[in-house]
Amino acid sequence: MVISETQIEVRYAETDQMGIVYHANYLVWMEIGRTKLIEELGFKYADLEKDGILAPVIDVQVTYIHPVKYGEKVTVKTWIDEYNGLRTTYGYEILSATGELAVTGFTKHVCVRKENFKPISLRKLYPDWHEVYMKSKKLDETEEK
Repeated sequence: MVISETQIEVRYAETDQMGIVYHANYLVWMEIGRTKLIEELGFKYADLEKDGILAPVIDVQVTYIHPVKYGEKVTVKTWIDEYNGLRTTYGYEILSATGELAVTGFTKHVCVRKENFKPISLRKLYPDWHEVYMKSKKLDETEEK
């Protein structure tokens, strides 16, 4: 499994009145991590968009464990948790500068044609992406044995 790591310094504008990171900003950080992972795997999401393909989020789950505050540095870990040729689930962990787990989550995506939002198969239209994603995803219990 390939795990990408992205460093982010918390900006003041990302915090709320309580001085902690506003919950929705973790989703932005996940997107930053996801984009970096895709690039580390040798691809660019912008290339899909040029071909008229989008990858909307169809599900998101976030668990907040420990608050992060302005001025802290965090590490966003991102990986392909599940992939079946049509849907991709990316997993995330956001760690504080001390390594404490602050947030966990996942986002599920499906690639669609921009003009009609009909799903497409990465396996068929982008076999190179498919192959890399298959090799990079988290192994399930049956594959590990």
